[in-house]
Amino acid sequence: MADLYNRLGITRDASPAQVKAAYRRLAKELHPDRNPGDQIVGERFKEVSAAYHILADETLRARYDRGEIDENGQQRVVRPGPGPGAAGGQGGARRGRGFFDFEPDESGDIFADLFGGFRRPGARQAPPTRGGDKKYALKVDFLDAARGAKKRLRLADGRQIDVSIPAGITEGQQIRLKGQGEQGAGGAGDALIEVSIREHPLFRRDGNDLRIEVPVTLPEAVLGARIKVPTTTGQVTLTVPEGSNSGTTLRLKGKGIANAKTGQTGDQYVTLKIVLPEKPDPELKKWVSRWAAGKGYSVRDDIDKL
Repeated sequence: MADLYNRLGITRDASPAQVKAAYRRLAKELHPDRNPGDQIVGERFKEVSAAYHILADETLRARYDRGEIDENGQQRVVRPGPGPGAAGGQGGARRGRGFFDFEPDESGDIFADLFGGFRRPGARQAPPTRGGDKKYALKVDFLDAARGAKKRLRLADGRQIDVSIPAGITEGQQIRLKGQGEQGAGGAGDALIEVSIREHPLFRRDGNDLRIEVPVTLPEAVLGARIKVPTTTGQVTLTVPEGSNSGTTLRLKGKGIANAKTGQTGDQYVTLKIVLPEKPDPELKKWVSRWAAGKGYSVRDDIDKL
């Protein structure tokens, strides 16, 4: 297993500030949120975090340097070899790198440390390792993402849970469920759920605003009208001004996406599209011909100049 100092890319005489700086640089580079789905980088991130946990703690770092604990913070059991301090030698248990100090406790029992887990009084043990995070993908409908909803998700262990989709969630945003990841001695990791959003046949999202194209008839565009327009919360009435053109865009204030973080709600923009009857109407054709004969007008002056 790699030496803890090598994991962080530092030397054994690195100062606490250098240890922290090395960890912050690597943690930022290797963080799972920046490398979604990359298991190799995820394992490297865990190794770097475990190394920092030990080397940033003065007591644990000293014990690691003396060989008392390994790279996982687990107690090492090293039997003394021949020489002073070995069985039959003089001076009792040898002290130094790779060995433990078997000293009597208050009762005079020199084996108290041995059967108590080789922990000297007052020494701190490394905390148990937390379980790893588990990643999931969840696809939701456009309106559920806009309004918020609850969706059922099956976890890796077979359990099913209801996930709250916050209103206004964006494509690729991640939801974290505490304690729903892999189990470990130090507790469970988290479940990380990446959300993707299905396209809607009418609505298109533009930040916190919504955009939609709505067809209108020729009489509605020429004479003006009040028409029904869909929003994410139901239909509303919109006034089409007289003489509206295809491409005219009207605003429905506050009918966009509600942003849970900022508390602001966007608007909905409605673009009109004039649609003629599918089947040609002879009377309409005659009327337009008569009208155009004496009231022609140009709409392509700018294009003609190109």
